[in-house]
Amino acid sequence: MKIALVQFNPIVGDIANNARKIVERVLEAAQSGANLVVFPELALIGYSHHDLLDNAYVVDGIEDALAWIHRHIPQDVAAVVGTVVRNPSESGKKLFNSAAFLESGRPVQYVHKMLLPTYDVYDEYRYFEPAKGQSPIEYKGIKLGIHVCEDMWNLSKYSTYHMYERNPVDELVEQGAELLINLSASPFSHGRHQLRTELIQDICAVHHLPFLLANQVGANTELIFDGDSRVHGPNGELLRCAPSFEETILYWDTHDLAPCQDPAHDKIEDIRDALVCGIREYVSKSGIFPSVLIGLSGGIDSAVTAALAVEALGAQRVMGITMPSAYSSAGSVSDSIELANNLGIVCHTIPIETAVSAFEGMLEPLFEGTSVGIAEENIQARTRGVALMAVSNKFGHLVLTTGNKSEMAMGYATLYGDMSGGLAVLADVFKTDVYRLAEFMNAEALHDLIPRATIDKPPSAELRPDQKDEDSLPPYPILDEVLRLYVEERLDVHSICERTGHAEAFVLGLLQAVDRNEYKRKQAPPGLRVSSKAFGTGRRIPLVMKFDRKSVDVLKLEGNEV
Repeated sequence: MKIALVQFNPIVGDIANNARKIVERVLEAAQSGANLVVFPELALIGYSHHDLLDNAYVVDGIEDALAWIHRHIPQDVAAVVGTVVRNPSESGKKLFNSAAFLESGRPVQYVHKMLLPTYDVYDEYRYFEPAKGQSPIEYKGIKLGIHVCEDMWNLSKYSTYHMYERNPVDELVEQGAELLINLSASPFSHGRHQLRTELIQDICAVHHLPFLLANQVGANTELIFDGDSRVHGPNGELLRCAPSFEETILYWDTHDLAPCQDPAHDKIEDIRDALVCGIREYVSKSGIFPSVLIGLSGGIDSAVTAALAVEALGAQRVMGITMPSAYSSAGSVSDSIELANNLGIVCHTIPIETAVSAFEGMLEPLFEGTSVGIAEENIQARTRGVALMAVSNKFGHLVLTTGNKSEMAMGYATLYGDMSGGLAVLADVFKTDVYRLAEFMNAEALHDLIPRATIDKPPSAELRPDQKDEDSLPPYPILDEVLRLYVEERLDVHSICERTGHAEAFVLGLLQAVDRNEYKRKQAPPGLRVSSKAFGTGRRIPLVMKFDRKSVDVLKLEGNEV
């Protein structure tokens, strides 16, 4: 049997066009001799749908579209499509997350998802009822063990928490499944390719069966999907692997057990590809913005953001604006102009000193008698935000913010200033990795796409004389190590101190700053997720809260009297 795994890129909610594309891919695969065409999880509605599924009209539309797809399945071909199915029971959630097995002239067969992730960016128990059981579907003499995404992830070594008592893959094999097929909407994070590989190899080592994975590709708001669809043989060897971040069809004949080379994955290259995908998809799928706008400071973050945007959209759809103030260095403008010339984008210069002076004069009566400080510094950043948003309103550009994960973690950003915009490109990239991205993109271009002066200069917000980031923050290599352990690995103060050798007071101060600035991140634009734990929907911290571990420890030492 020849099987086609469709690495599919749906638009969330665009049910009619998603359905048309599904039929087009089925017909294309059939013309290439495929007997079975497999699409990813929730291919018909897109992932993540959020509360769209609370709308009965949306669910009606999904049902109608699935019936339309079924009518267009050609003879001697079957398709497996990720979709939503109503739960006929009067109890439980109203919907199932399902794989629909569509064969011409036969009733639809469904496999409902059994394990529903409700952690990080996943919130499936909010919408779906878990299946009570699953059974293989027989097709052309082969029992297919079809299951959906999380149903393959119940091996404790790959789980942050061992959440489920049942293992759907084991149960399908016990019922005679001969070929395991997983429909996924598994988002990208760096290292995900290797994790999938090891997991599937472990499943194959237990069951000695071929394993196929069809994964979504593209991006929807914060989530980026790398595809990485693949076929593993009964011994776990990789037989086929689709290219990452590309919409494609991967073909495999069940008699072909010849292994293929596992594609190399470099962390920084993968992050670059993911961010380019995220920018391109946000602009194209929203259909609102013809182009993007970036405030160029001469610094590394805005330079990398601009280079990524050009790769995603083309130079003609990217505009830069440099906005010097009284404290801007000469390089702030000259490095921005050099970057714009290297990238081939238009760059305008809008000095902000006059506007800043006007704001300062307006506030002078109220500020009289106080010391000059952060409030006055932030007037500059907010003036730049006003300018960028005015240009956005006038010409329809989407403003890309340029703050990185290190700055966002520490609150080293200005609300309604440099945080103003529609998409935060680097919000999940630590500062040290921003530098690595710059070096990687320069090496790939075979020349300094990003000016060497931009890379070499000490980072600075340039809001006061001779300001440097290290006046307010630890050196980024030290800071990023602590932030990664806290935010991404979720370690506590004691564990971080043990891992890094830093003093407890130092680490605790950084962690308190992260928590204290949650209110800023709550008001930030959506950020592209490229790690296992990003700020945004996957990390939910109360804005109004107060927790001090030391005060709890003191309680242990107190007596019974209150």
